Amino acid sequence: MGFEYELLQQQDSSERTQPPAGSRRKGGSKGGGGPGGSNLRFSFICLVVSASLLIFLLGAYTDSFHPIIDGIAGRLGYHEKIYAVVIDAGSTGSRVLAFEFHHGTLDGRLVLDYELFEQSKPGLSAFAGRPEEGAASIGKLLDLAKRVVPEAKLSQTPLVLKATAGLRLLPPAQAEALLAACRELFKSSGFLVNAQAVEIMDGTDEGIFSWFTVNFLLGKLTGRNTVAALDLGGGSTQVTFAPRDVSQTPLYKDYMHRVPTFSSYVEVFTNSYLGAGLHAIRHAVFTHRAGENQTKLSSECVNPIIHEKLFRYGTGQYYISGKDNPKATAENPVVDYELCASIVKQKLLPTLKPKPVTLKQHEISAFSYFFDRAIETGLVDPMQGGETTVGEFVSKSREVCAEANADQPFMCVDLVFISTLLEEGYGLKAKTPLKLYKKIDGHEISWALGCAYNILTSRENAMKHK
Repeated sequence: MGFEYELLQQQDSSERTQPPAGSRRKGGSKGGGGPGGSNLRFSFICLVVSASLLIFLLGAYTDSFHPIIDGIAGRLGYHEKIYAVVIDAGSTGSRVLAFEFHHGTLDGRLVLDYELFEQSKPGLSAFAGRPEEGAASIGKLLDLAKRVVPEAKLSQTPLVLKATAGLRLLPPAQAEALLAACRELFKSSGFLVNAQAVEIMDGTDEGIFSWFTVNFLLGKLTGRNTVAALDLGGGSTQVTFAPRDVSQTPLYKDYMHRVPTFSSYVEVFTNSYLGAGLHAIRHAVFTHRAGENQTKLSSECVNPIIHEKLFRYGTGQYYISGKDNPKATAENPVVDYELCASIVKQKLLPTLKPKPVTLKQHEISAFSYFFDRAIETGLVDPMQGGETTVGEFVSKSREVCAEANADQPFMCVDLVFISTLLEEGYGLKAKTPLKLYKKIDGHEISWALGCAYNILTSRENAMKHK
């Protein structure tokens, strides 16, 4: 794998949000009184000092005490800010995340103070054949990051661009031309860059970094009850979790990775299923039985009222119409759900090897397109996220496919895909709860946070061993 974690223990969420506490004040008190009063006062002072010392010694080893000491240090000006900038060049858009950290006062762990999140569309892969334009789209995101990173810190701030499934699916020559143009841009950016700063990201890294981000923000990294992370992108989907007993599932053997934490490590299963992303499955379904260069397509998974709606995939543009079916009438146009589901299964299930058969044993957090489609159809609150179930996704997919909705022409195929992925692909039960997130404590759920931690801690460790 292309990473070596030195992950630091998860802080309490208040460590990132509460203002510094007040500083300790020196001073004494004057007063008289007889010997009895003096002895009583002395005993009381000893009691207070002893209790304070005990609280300090005990608290130094608990997460709840860290924010207090850290807050005092912050008010006294002892926090030096550290920055990292990550460009997520995804299949449907590019995102910049600029992170601001400091080192915790008691144990030196990295504490996340602030992040910038901005995005632009289309994704970098849409500029295949026009690499300079692609690099220019990334340049605009870098300008936004420079508003967060002080100019004096620019040359000390690592900058990376990691491309995901969109570039993996391009012809190698086109992908490399885009990466080369971005490398030239980075050279004059003023940020700290190295030879690996711009690259196509390994799907394994993407899964583990996402898992780290979720568990870090939920405060789960220090315990045994980590949550599974389901990330659904445009070109691929990632599944990452810590199996309870790896020996019971020999098929996991080649997909297990050791992820160090603050005091130990966690063995996780992770796999990136290329071609099982939301847009990749749309493309596979829409081109089902179509000619090689055909761009005007009709699909059983699109309502018959839909005519020539634009769908972009990679460098291609397609015009999608619904297909008539025996269940649809002029008064009640619907999608033939069973027929659509059979096509989705045919395209999806062969991509899911190995199946994560013990995923159902874990608490599950899902994000990216899982979250987006849930809020767009009213399954969870659009601001807060929330919890739903696999069965509710299935029910919603049937409901949406039975409605004629020109405003969401591809929602039927998207929900049939997500339902099939969860139920038949991952083997989850209808009642399995799914916690859907876009943000936790105001921070984006993205592999970029795990990537930033990896970059900063690896760099610091390398400097220590020089």
